[in-house]
Formats: sequence, structure tokens, C-alpha cells
Amino acid sequence: MYRAINLEQLDKYLSSDDSPENCMMLSDLDGFIHGILCCPSIIQPKEWMPIALGADPNTLPLPMVQLVADLFGNVAQGASFDPPVVEPIFWQAKEGHVIAMDWCEGFMQAVSLRPKEWLTLTESGSDGHLMTPIMLHLMDDNGNSLMGVAQEDLDEVLGKAAEEIPVAVAGIVDYWRHVRQGSGSTN
Repeated sequence: MYRAINLEQLDKYLSSDDSPENCMMLSDLDGFIHGILCCPSIIQPKEWMPIALGADPNTLPLPMVQLVADLFGNVAQGASFDPPVVEPIFWQAKEGHVIAMDWCEGFMQAVSLRPKEWLTLTESGSDGHLMTPIMLHLMDDNGNSLMGVAQEDLDEVLGKAAEEIPVAVAGIVDYWRHVRQGSGSTN
């Protein structure tokens, strides 16, 4: 059963002047945690928590560190289900559309902790496409798509990609589950 988390309290802290300057905001933190849990190998909290919080967790308010740990626990629990349950925390624009860019950047920051290990998935002929909805949200410093999506198509493409992220991440979890079991691929 999922642990009740006060996401509003966590978001308020992460957005405040009380949090470390380099801490992640709620959406990218959630993406980062998903990426940590999707990683082909275990990444210990002593490695990822200081990155997520922008400081040594021992120097931060314990209730806030516990909220991050609880969020990690909930995401881990969802990933443990068969099929995995993925409920990303995306921003909601005033106009009503979902903004998944920060979440995707957080996910890719986790990937960057073990890039060589991720090559098994990204270079697989059958399952590398699972990364596409996430990678479509990556932009250069000028706001141009790193995947070559034309500016005039960007809103539509990103909207569709955001809808695909939960299924793609569940597929990534299943992919690594199968690899660990020795079958090498989900197909």
C-alpha cells in the first residue's frame, strides 16, 4: 500500500529559499527517482540523495528528507507491480496541458549516472524505442529539440510523448526485469 505523502509540503520546501540552491524541484525529482529505480544496477541513496537534494541529506530538515525517501518508496512500490504502475508527477500549465520536460530531464540525469549500463537498452533493436517519449522532451539551450522535432510540431509531439511516458517507463522496468532474469529482452 502506498504511503501517504504530503507532496504540497515537499514542493513548497523544494521551491523555497530554505532548500539548497541546487536541489531538484518536485517534477524533476520524481523523474530522477523513476530513473534511479529504472537503472540497470542499484544506485544507493548515499549517491543519489545528495544530487536530488543539492546537499548532504544529513544537513537538511529530517522531515523533508523523509518525504523524499517516502516518494522513492512509493515509486519503487509501483515499479514492483506486474505490470509496473507508473504515475509521473508532471507540471500542469495554466492552459491545461501537461509539461513533462522537467520530469524527463530528471530521469535522464539518473541515466547519466550509469550511461554505459543503459546502452543495453538504448542499443537494443527491440526495446530502445522505450526511451523515445522521454528523449523527445530534451531541448538544447535555445529551446530546440535534441531529437530534431520542428518547432511548429513541438507542442503536439510533446503532448503525445507525455501521454506515452507511463507506458514507456513501465516497459523499461519490465525490460530490465527480463534482462536480470536472463532472457535479455521483452520480445
